[in-house]
Amino acid sequence: MTKPDHGLVLGKFYPPHAGHHHLIRTARAGCERLTVLVSHATVENIPLATRMAWLQEAHPDARVIGTVDDVHMDLHDEAIWQAHVDIFKAAVPERIDALFTSESYGPELARRLGAAHVEVDQDRGAFPISGTKVRADPAGSWDYLEGPVRAGLALRVVALGAESTGTTTIAEALADHYRGRGGVWSLTQCAGEYGRTFSEERLLALQAERPDATWADVRFATEDFPVIAERQLELEERAVRIGGPVLFCDTDAFATGIWHERYMGGRNPAIDEVADRVAHDLYLLTDHEGVPFEDDGLRSDEHLRPWMTARFAAELERTGRRYVTLRGPHEQRLKHAVEAVDALIEGGWRFTQPLPEYR
Repeated sequence: MTKPDHGLVLGKFYPPHAGHHHLIRTARAGCERLTVLVSHATVENIPLATRMAWLQEAHPDARVIGTVDDVHMDLHDEAIWQAHVDIFKAAVPERIDALFTSESYGPELARRLGAAHVEVDQDRGAFPISGTKVRADPAGSWDYLEGPVRAGLALRVVALGAESTGTTTIAEALADHYRGRGGVWSLTQCAGEYGRTFSEERLLALQAERPDATWADVRFATEDFPVIAERQLELEERAVRIGGPVLFCDTDAFATGIWHERYMGGRNPAIDEVADRVAHDLYLLTDHEGVPFEDDGLRSDEHLRPWMTARFAAELERTGRRYVTLRGPHEQRLKHAVEAVDALIEGGWRFTQPLPEYR
């Protein structure tokens, strides 16, 4: 049997979930070329471009386009039907041979578009999930979300602070704590600190030339730091796509900007550009007070710790980032951090309601 040439899948994808991906993959296998049309209402607070990017990453072999549709749905109103069809045809003016849907209104919409209808899992037997369920409980629906959507919805928590103040310790302890909650929380990831890897490699390269070289002999250039920021973000993006509802980060690109100040004496706008690409939901600033300075071979200038703590706090305040300062012994810091993260989870994931549908 000959496949239809041009297939269409359309929906809100607010947000995309396993049912949507099953529909798209079934459609892609069932036609020569596939268009996925994302229909966005301006009341919805996941931007159209974001949803399109999520779907394009998950389905690189389909064409993903978007349109704004602020007409509510009423299956009993001819004028509303026509308004929707006009919007869809304007977005996809070429011939549509097959419309793939999981909706009861699919056959009628296909007729109006002049296409054959292909029904895919209308009773949601394969994937018992819906956009409504995801919006109501993202964490409870996490197993039905693919990497790009997880990356977009996960709450990102960053531990940052001066040298030898326990940022790695707290980030890893938090990841362990949330993994211990089981279920989707067992997927919790901790994105490690690339700057340390960079530093180790720089020292080893120098010692290959001068075996007696130490950390005090290592020199950085301003162009090193955007590289560190980019690699840090890459680590984060890999981890968040396979992780749970919260990602813990042992520093981030924003913090790299402060480290640039520490080593180079000023700001570097290229680092700020990297830092502004992805929003982070909570910062945990590890205070230096009461934490012994441990020289592990990649640390120096203990006297700069108060200055760095102050600079982190000042920049967090200036840029309006949400943060808490962790003080006291480790157990106290972990308790405070868990309380802050739990409050973040409790208040997170606020979705606006989509336009009403009248059936």
